[in-house]
Amino acid sequence: MELRAELCEPEIAPERLAEVCAAVERIEELHWRGEPTEAAIAAFNADTGYDLDLYAFLSYSSSGPVEEFARGLLWPAWPKVPDITRDELIEIVGRALTNPFYLHVLEVNVTHPAPVLRDDATPEEIVDEILSYRPFAL
Repeated sequence: MELRAELCEPEIAPERLAEVCAAVERIEELHWRGEPTEAAIAAFNADTGYDLDLYAFLSYSSSGPVEEFARGLLWPAWPKVPDITRDELIEIVGRALTNPFYLHVLEVNVTHPAPVLRDDATPEEIVDEILSYRPFAL
């Protein structure tokens, strides 16, 4: 199934990805050399629109390589589509199994607080479970 453009992973120029990776690694290096990082972090946040702190630059590697971290920072923050369909969600779940961008899209477009992609369920079953969630007031 073809997804609407606003639900698809955006093209990221290799040069931009390399630029963001280099900035992340530079901040990490500054820290480990005992040099100030505040100005570099402020410049990074101004360039990317984020509000990251030093911890983000020191902990990303526990989740994967710098390229994956940088790519996530270059994704749209809230790719929310108010009229998303069940069929689109099924396609997104199928893609999310191999591409973390689509897990991000799924999380933004459903009310379920933590959608789970199980290996023992089809995308249709996962979407039905997600759509059956109803938030409750405490």
